[in-house]
Amino acid sequence: MSFAPVIPLSGYAGWKFLGRTLQTQQAAFAASASRQRDEDHFRENIANITTAEDLVADRRLLKVALGAFGLDADIDNRYFIRKVLEEGTLDSADLANRLSNKSYAELSLAFGFGDHTVPRTQLADFPDEILAAYRERQFEVAVGEADNSMRLALHAQRELPLLAAKSTSAVTKWYSVIGSPPLAEVMRTAFGFPESFSATDVDAQASNLQRKAEAMFGSSDPAIFAEPVNVEKLVKMYLLRAQSATGSVSPQSAALQLLQQGAASRSTLSLRL
Repeated sequence: MSFAPVIPLSGYAGWKFLGRTLQTQQAAFAASASRQRDEDHFRENIANITTAEDLVADRRLLKVALGAFGLDADIDNRYFIRKVLEEGTLDSADLANRLSNKSYAELSLAFGFGDHTVPRTQLADFPDEILAAYRERQFEVAVGEADNSMRLALHAQRELPLLAAKSTSAVTKWYSVIGSPPLAEVMRTAFGFPESFSATDVDAQASNLQRKAEAMFGSSDPAIFAEPVNVEKLVKMYLLRAQSATGSVSPQSAALQLLQQGAASRSTLSLRL
C-alpha cells in the first residue's frame, strides 16, 4: 500500500502541521515501491536517450520527465511534447516560448534536445536533478488529492523564491505569475480577486496584482518573495481565503482558527506518519 500524506486539519492550521512534518512525510512518500521502480528505470536508462523521439517512445521515462514539471496530464500527448522538446527555447518563436504555461519551456530547457548539440541527458548529474524535482512535484500531487489548496500552497512556497531571483523586470515576473495557473490561483485568492479575474486582460491583471502587492507588502516587485516571511504571509492569506470560500469556515471564524491553532496542532501529535 502506498503512503498517503497526512493532513488532519484544513486551512492554515493544517498548513503549519504539514510544515512541521514535511521532511518525514516526503521521505515516507518517496520510499513507495512503485515510485522507486519508476526512479530506478529513469536513472538506469535516461543516459541512453539522445533525442526527443527516444524520450516520448518510453512511457516510463516520459512519466518521470513530465511529472518533474507538473505536466503529468500530457502523458498521452506525445506528438505535442516531442515538438516542444525538439524546437527548444532559444528562439522566441519556439513552441515552448509561445505557450502561456511556462512549465513547457522549463521542460524543454532542462532536457536541451533543441538547444544543444549534446542534450543534457548525457550529464552525470542529470538524473539527480530531474528525480529531485519529480519527487517534490509528485508529493505535491499526493497532497492535492487530500487537499488541493495545500498543493497550491506548496507550489507557491517552492516557485515564488525562484521567481524572485530572476533577473527579469518586475512586470515580466508578474506575467510569469499570470502564465502559471497554480501561482495565478494563489495570487488571485490571496489578494481577494474574484474567479472572473483570470479572464480579464493580462495587462490589467498585472497592474492589479502590482497594486495589491504594494498594499500588502509595501512593494509591487515580486523580488519581495525572496524573503520567506513574505512567502508565508501570502500563503497564509491564500489558505484563509480559500477555506472561507469553500464555506467550511466563515471570515470571522478564520481569525479564531488562528488563535486556536496551537491547541489544535497539539492534538495531532499523537498521529503516526
